[in-house]
Amino acid sequence: MKKLMLGNEAVARGLYEAGVRFVSSYPGTPSTEITENTALYKEMYSEWAPNEKVALEAALGAAIGGGRSFCGMKHVGLNVAADPLFVTAYTGISAGMVIGVADDPGMHSSQNEQDSRHYAIAAKLPMLEPANSCECKEYAKAAYELSERFDTPVILRLTTRVSHSRSPVEENERAETEIKPYVKDAAKHVMMPANAKKRHYVVEEHLDALKKYAEDCPFNTTEKNGSDIGIITAGNCWNYAKEAFGRNADYLKLGLLNPLPDELIKNFAAGHKTVIVIEELDPVIENHCRSLGINVVGKKDGILPMCGEYSEEILKEKLLGQEPSYCEIGAPVPGRPPVLCPGCPHRGVFYVLSKLKLRVSGDIGCYTLGAVAPLSAIDSVYCMGASISSLHGTCKVRGEEEKFVAVIGDSTFMHSGLTGLVNVVYNGGNTTTLILDNSITGMTGHQDNPLTGKTLMGEKAPNLSLEDICASLGVSREHIKAVDPADLGALEKVIKEETASNCPSVVICRRPCALLKTAVRKPALHVDREKCIGCRSCMRIGCPCISMSDGKAVIDELMCVGCGLCEQMCRIRAIG
Repeated sequence: MKKLMLGNEAVARGLYEAGVRFVSSYPGTPSTEITENTALYKEMYSEWAPNEKVALEAALGAAIGGGRSFCGMKHVGLNVAADPLFVTAYTGISAGMVIGVADDPGMHSSQNEQDSRHYAIAAKLPMLEPANSCECKEYAKAAYELSERFDTPVILRLTTRVSHSRSPVEENERAETEIKPYVKDAAKHVMMPANAKKRHYVVEEHLDALKKYAEDCPFNTTEKNGSDIGIITAGNCWNYAKEAFGRNADYLKLGLLNPLPDELIKNFAAGHKTVIVIEELDPVIENHCRSLGINVVGKKDGILPMCGEYSEEILKEKLLGQEPSYCEIGAPVPGRPPVLCPGCPHRGVFYVLSKLKLRVSGDIGCYTLGAVAPLSAIDSVYCMGASISSLHGTCKVRGEEEKFVAVIGDSTFMHSGLTGLVNVVYNGGNTTTLILDNSITGMTGHQDNPLTGKTLMGEKAPNLSLEDICASLGVSREHIKAVDPADLGALEKVIKEETASNCPSVVICRRPCALLKTAVRKPALHVDREKCIGCRSCMRIGCPCISMSDGKAVIDELMCVGCGLCEQMCRIRAIG
């Protein structure tokens, strides 16, 4: 039976059909739906790990333990998992293991553009890249055969457009795989120098075998249309190339991105006057072609852009000299910047921080929007967990001349904020950390985490306490305070007290995400136009429910969830 599936959904189906037993991931757009969908198949055990490093190590343990496993993440998550990633090529596996990574060309939901193909090359691991949902399923299944054949984990690379677009996928039955017997083998799995030196030779042997395999493997295909133009491409760029050139070019579509097939590429290039390499982000394939002595058209000569994702229009403009086919809209389209949701518990926090003119070290999550006007509270955002660590360094340099706070979400704190707080305590820091506990992993779509009391499989889990965790890390219980961020007066009082203290402190701003089904919603608020003087005080919180009409504030009662922030802002009590 065929079914329209997201690329991520199709990967999950491929894992199911391949007989995978264990899945461990950390949610991150655009990869999240893979693991959300594996959890729907009860034949596979699926879990959210606290971070990507833990997830990869758990998946490696499952594979060595004899069961096929999967680990999923977005591209920046692969940075977190890099330590075990590089070792897996040395240890190999017992049952098949696949590492799914979703890159984000165009940075739709990421802090950088990063090409994960470099990781495959550096770690000496094979990498597959599908171009549509059908290939997502088939490549995911085939990756396990490849993994077990060459005794190595396989990286499955997706991009945002492949992960989040739909195409037909044929569903097949699950192949039940037996758990392989565990064999004690310290020389293979204990990576101390004496063993690792020997295993490096094995890694190179596997890579040489994979290079031979790449020359005629089913993942690398050619399409000949009798053209003088030859296009070498991979993944979603193949779709763009086909849309732009149609049958006016020949194609070498590479599905196995590492290692690349030297002879196949050289033979394909030899039959064409012009060879174009089309790939998003870095010139990985292009550099390889040039290293083989092939003169190609691509990024190096400035024709194709290095940054952002491609499209049919970009290829037609850059390679064919054609103007975009779409028509211009007469009036300019108004900007629609992202905003915190109506009733978001983070809004009050950033209003108070901005009011107090505190320097704020931010982190990755919904609360990154606290940097946007009119709140404009956040000074820096780097990567997961960096708010606490980087602020510690700033404070050590600048001393007491300014007031500093770090802002981090509950899930992000569990991901990589714990060690930053340990560093503050251990090295005599004097920073205040605000943990924005909205009872869920919000930005990636409401996934559970170690603080929510529930697992991905819907089972009850220990409800860990942020207060106890911070106390166990060395923060004085006297300086660990919880407050409702919707109570602006109480919030401001606590932040003032803790930023004035001369020791590490933690303020837990605890209120559920407004989009949770369990969140308490109060009746919508209303502006009394007779009382309203048009002072715009209510506009300072940046709530999308509030606008001005004829000089008076107006609240969209369909959007309002009654959080009460605007009511607290209005000194003349025109809101109620």
